[in-house]
Amino acid sequence: MATAETEAPGLPDYVLDEDAVLKDAGVNWRHGRAPDYSKTRKVWSETKRSAHQAGSLPDLVEKLVKNWEIEASYKTSLDDWRTVDRPAYVFSVNGGPPQTGEHMLSVGTYNALLEPNEYYCPARSTFDASHKTFKRMMPTFAWEVLEVYAGPPKVAFRWRHWGVMKEDYSGMNNKGEKVTIKAHGGPIDIEGIVVAEVNDKLQLQKVEVFFDPMGMFRQMAPDGETGVTKVKVDAETDDGK
Repeated sequence: MATAETEAPGLPDYVLDEDAVLKDAGVNWRHGRAPDYSKTRKVWSETKRSAHQAGSLPDLVEKLVKNWEIEASYKTSLDDWRTVDRPAYVFSVNGGPPQTGEHMLSVGTYNALLEPNEYYCPARSTFDASHKTFKRMMPTFAWEVLEVYAGPPKVAFRWRHWGVMKEDYSGMNNKGEKVTIKAHGGPIDIEGIVVAEVNDKLQLQKVEVFFDPMGMFRQMAPDGETGVTKVKVDAETDDGK
């Protein structure tokens, strides 16, 4: 049976294997070793809505973004990111100012995407604390490409990000309050659009994300303030404990 590699010879491994960058040697990983994505991949395979043919454009885009997410979340040196064209790479959300790779390395992927609100404030949470906050609440957060509207060099696609709220949420909001939301055990399912420019190596150069940043929080607290507690605290940052 033909594989994606034989169907698309010459393409980089990070568009052919969703876990390609996990195999990179000599990398400075955030927690001393490559992360384990096996549980997230299992949830993805069991609950995804799309079924892309191996080597198709949606499949290649999906694998590229999954490898980018691994690098952005766990590789601590921008020099180790293979999925981006480092001199050109910028990232923006909903038409906002471009963020560099260095900025994302400093604040983290969640903080780069989310805006201050009544449930969470990126400025009051560090990179590591933000990941602990959301992974405790939702241990797996799978991601897929739903549709691709345009191909390289400017790729436009619709995506889906989903999981289950298994544990209580606890984080700092934009008023300096400690917010707790009781776990409802139900799904959290968000969608958005990306327009990305890539080079001839299919490395990301410019990534523009468009989505409703409050969509996740509304699903965490579907009954408004029911099950939500807010307590004013003095700390300026959440240490994740």
